[in-house]
Amino acid sequence: MIECLLTGSDGTIERVEAPCPGCWVNVVAPTEGERSWLESELGVLPEFVLSALDEEETSRVDYDEDARQIFVIVDYPVVDEEGGAVRASLPLQYDTMPLTLVFLPEKSLFVTISIHENEVVSDLRGGRVRGVDTRYRTRFLLQALLHISQLYLVYLRRIDRLSSNTEARLHASVRNEELIQMLNLEKSLVYFSTSLKSDEVTLNKIAQGRIIPLYEDDQDLLEDVLVEVHQAIEMANIYSNTLSGTMDAFASIISNNLNIVMKVLSVITIVMAIPNIVFGFYGMNVELPFDGVPLFDNWAFPLLLAAIGCLVAALIFKRKGLWH
Repeated sequence: MIECLLTGSDGTIERVEAPCPGCWVNVVAPTEGERSWLESELGVLPEFVLSALDEEETSRVDYDEDARQIFVIVDYPVVDEEGGAVRASLPLQYDTMPLTLVFLPEKSLFVTISIHENEVVSDLRGGRVRGVDTRYRTRFLLQALLHISQLYLVYLRRIDRLSSNTEARLHASVRNEELIQMLNLEKSLVYFSTSLKSDEVTLNKIAQGRIIPLYEDDQDLLEDVLVEVHQAIEMANIYSNTLSGTMDAFASIISNNLNIVMKVLSVITIVMAIPNIVFGFYGMNVELPFDGVPLFDNWAFPLLLAAIGCLVAALIFKRKGLWH
């Protein structure tokens, strides 16, 4: 999908029929024909288009002197639908995806390229981000970065609440679903932390002002973006360390519970082996020294002996605290 957007006189973003100076060309999941249009009509470098559509591409900023194009790619947070978030019965997992901005100074416009429809582009296009103006490319970039960093904070708080709820369920019942959910959240925090650090490196390069010219009015906005990114990195590290410690604690608890179960089963096995020993002794097809004695020939005596043996063994194990 390709759409051309331009900020109107009333400050709202409207669609236009064709690219024009000061407009924003939004590209989402482009087809082969749309990729060719980007390269032939707008002149976007093929390597930039190829990098923009690579899910594994990390955040970076690049500049091509010959084509005079600026390439910025940043990672934004998403709910990983392939990881099971579509179905409520499956554990939830978060991931990051690349969002690319290509600046074309000669045409006085810029292009955003994303692999999937995403919340960042939708909010910018729908006017849910205050002060967005497609005519100011550098400010648009900083506003997009600020919105992405705020989305990271929102998703991190969701992860924290979800991990707390999952931990509460784990206290009541240790099941595979809760453990898998905790593991997915831990992986999500690792993805967030890695992407945020890459975004921070990109921001530091932008802050130098050598690749993208910064104006005086943009300095405060850039500082706000850096503060939000630093806060998101700290939150991701704190939540990751907390979740990792919680997983280690529950691993120890599960191992301890397994040891308790095995101990109780071993005690029960020993106690139940006593009747087998007694009945096996009396069931031997040999002549015993006490054969013919009324007391020993009575069927109730081995039964009573086995019961007494089980009771004595159970009392001994209970005194030593092996029943629980």
